[in-house]
Amino acid sequence: MTRMPPESRAQPVRQRSWAEIRWRQFRNAPRPIVRAVMASLTVAVTLAIAYLIYDLALARGVAVPGGDLRLLALTVYVVLVLGIGSLVTYLIVPQPKGSGTTVHRSGWSAALGFFAAVPIAYLVMVVTVQIVRPLFG
Repeated sequence: MTRMPPESRAQPVRQRSWAEIRWRQFRNAPRPIVRAVMASLTVAVTLAIAYLIYDLALARGVAVPGGDLRLLALTVYVVLVLGIGSLVTYLIVPQPKGSGTTVHRSGWSAALGFFAAVPIAYLVMVVTVQIVRPLFG
């Protein structure tokens, strides 16, 4: 067992603030979490842009086949973000492989994608409808 020099034991451990702890956690997020969030975010932003185009077309009086189906479009948006986000996460987030070279996948990867997609779908649509949409009049 190695002994620490006396001068290093004399210094107390500095307590980090809540913000410092969260910032460090944000900068050092695990790769599977980053992949799950980015997969869901990419799908959500792409579909939100499509919804925004549809909403702007309706607001400007463009004749859209089927009429005003914004509620259906929002429902399809949520289902697709949750489904595609889960599927993409399942495909790009493998289970830890240990010492072998084979890649294992399980439902846990899809569950990670699903639970990452839920808040992302909501937040992206809120930003689209409440912030971006009013900018276009």
